[in-house]
Amino acid sequence: MTLNLRVMTPNQVVRNSEAQEVILSTSSGQIGVLSNHAPLLAALDIGTLKIRIDGQWSILALMGGFAVVDENRVTVLANEADEAVNIDPQQAREVYLRARAELAQAKGGKQTIEANLAFRRAKARLDAVAALAPERTGPPRGMTQ
Repeated sequence: MTLNLRVMTPNQVVRNSEAQEVILSTSSGQIGVLSNHAPLLAALDIGTLKIRIDGQWSILALMGGFAVVDENRVTVLANEADEAVNIDPQQAREVYLRARAELAQAKGGKQTIEANLAFRRAKARLDAVAALAPERTGPPRGMTQ
């Protein structure tokens, strides 16, 4: 039995497909969803969404949102979502390194909050690309988070 997965942002339907398994990054950790999962409403964190279809994994970078699981349907309402295959690995690495440097130099308050958000978004995109094909990016040197 499969799940009906729909991933939507305010501007588009990013994914509408069947899936055997979905792994969500929630605010309280990762949650795996298989067919006949109990009903669930979860707040999504900035991170990755992993989708298994016919034994193959697809990865999306999600920028927060909500997920609803009910009757073998998974509906994800995300602020933003990027398919890992559409993310340029080199650019993702460069943005991550720049965001990490800006976070390290932040002076507190609003500047630190904005730098932390930019860092988490950049890390989600880099993690998505790395999960898809680790040999494409490799971990950035000195990556600690």
